[in-house]
Amino acid sequence: MTTNIAVLVSGRGSNLQSIIDNIESGYIKEAKISVVISDVGDAYALERARNHGITDVFIDPSDYSGKQEYEKEIMQVLEDNDVDLILLAGYMRLVGKDLIAAYSNRIINIHPALLPSFKGLHAQQQAFDYGVKVSGCTVHFVDEGMDTGPIIIQNCVPVLEGDTADDLAGRILEQEHKIFPEAVRLFVEGKLKVEGRIVVHT
Repeated sequence: MTTNIAVLVSGRGSNLQSIIDNIESGYIKEAKISVVISDVGDAYALERARNHGITDVFIDPSDYSGKQEYEKEIMQVLEDNDVDLILLAGYMRLVGKDLIAAYSNRIINIHPALLPSFKGLHAQQQAFDYGVKVSGCTVHFVDEGMDTGPIIIQNCVPVLEGDTADDLAGRILEQEHKIFPEAVRLFVEGKLKVEGRIVVHT
């Protein structure tokens, strides 16, 4: 049975591209991206979707009275596309409780730091400014907190002498493109089980 995936985006969509590539190569089997949804009309991620014949939808948050109404529209699009799994790939908004409840343990996010350190925006810059010697990225299930859901996979990268924050961000992004598709593959194959805060790889 095919897992229908929705990807929520706000920007350039390099993690979206890594998921597309891994589905097209056959590494992620029995899955397809049914729709890409953006809250930014000119996000390059939408063009990436179009380049691969994937339905792309721009939903402008300013057209709605608030988060609940905006996400109600998102949920309608998800329902229309029979979505089983939601991926947040550079989506710059906190997901609301109604959407989380409707897709409990079926929303996965990629974050460019080793959670629980450096949550929120500009995580690479936060880590760099703090002076860490090791940073990395985290794939996790989404709950109602900011970057607080159960962790699926993490990868580390070193912070090297003479690095800039951009150097570190680039090194982290390389790892994001590896572990995000891996987490999706494990989910699609039914190999992830959430036990409290622990995600067991079965």
